[in-house]
Amino acid sequence: ISQITQRAAKYLKADRLSGDAWNSGTHKMCAVRKGRCRRLKRMTSQIEPRDEVAIAELDQRYASLRLVAPDEVERVRMSIERMGILSPVLVATAVEAMRIVVVDGFKRLRIATDRGDTVMWVRRAALDAAGAKVAMIAANAGHSGLSDLEEAWIVRSLCREHGLTQVEVGKALRRDKSWVSRRLMLAERLESVLQDDIRLGLLAPTVARELARLPRGNQVPVAAAIRAHELTSKQAHRIVTELLHTADPGARAEVLADPLRYLSTIELPTMSAEDPRLGKGGNEVRRGLLSVGSAADRLARAVTRHAPAGLVGDDARILTPLVARTLRSSHETTALLEQLATSNGAS
Repeated sequence: ISQITQRAAKYLKADRLSGDAWNSGTHKMCAVRKGRCRRLKRMTSQIEPRDEVAIAELDQRYASLRLVAPDEVERVRMSIERMGILSPVLVATAVEAMRIVVVDGFKRLRIATDRGDTVMWVRRAALDAAGAKVAMIAANAGHSGLSDLEEAWIVRSLCREHGLTQVEVGKALRRDKSWVSRRLMLAERLESVLQDDIRLGLLAPTVARELARLPRGNQVPVAAAIRAHELTSKQAHRIVTELLHTADPGARAEVLADPLRYLSTIELPTMSAEDPRLGKGGNEVRRGLLSVGSAADRLARAVTRHAPAGLVGDDARILTPLVARTLRSSHETTALLEQLATSNGAS
């Protein structure tokens, strides 16, 4: 494991940042501020002659471990059109005899192919298969180069294809065992059909972690609801959390049928934070209104779930006095609120 780590680090120490990140402009402003652009140019064009390889000879077998993000590809494309390719594609020469395997720089290679280039500037590294996969993660460390799912695919490959334990993978990647365990669980718990959907761009990779929290049999219908209602990853997190906390099949069906309606009832302003525009008394009334609103929404969902069949046994008889008291309190509160609104309008 130490040999794998050392070999990967050897070829990445000089430039921990992958070329795609430089071309996408992620760290361009930082480099300008520190006066490093000239040094970067000298490092990529003067230290060593350009090692160019025919694109047709490059083995892209590890492209299956990466996702194609159209927005990011377009950013890299625009940067290349302005500035050219600033750094070589990292390739491994010890994965298989007589094969040059791409490790990092898939976006640059895709763009070069699209514009009709026949050769690619490369940087060779004597990495075997396991070392190449470690380098894939190491080359993207320190910036958002890989999604959780991409890291999960690489970790699964190291564990299942190369027979490494989770502890060994953690040492090779310089990560703790819990990080490795979470990534492995993500790759192995997420339905394969959903992983294919993410590859095709039908689902955002950011929702993968949320879907993997669900039992495998429930992931596909939840993913369909997320896609149909165009939910964000934050909204998906809230929906999945609600489904995990709900044992009632009817309630789950209601949430999936109209998740936006459910989200509108929980995405209220936080009761703990005070509104700076209000005084002490106004904030006290505000907290009460938010509390009542949340309680009313929960009550409405509970009543809706049991209608029109109604409650069973003695439930109705036991709850009747409580219903009457709640209605009386609500009428009194409504009258006070109307009076408050009217007096404010008059003033």
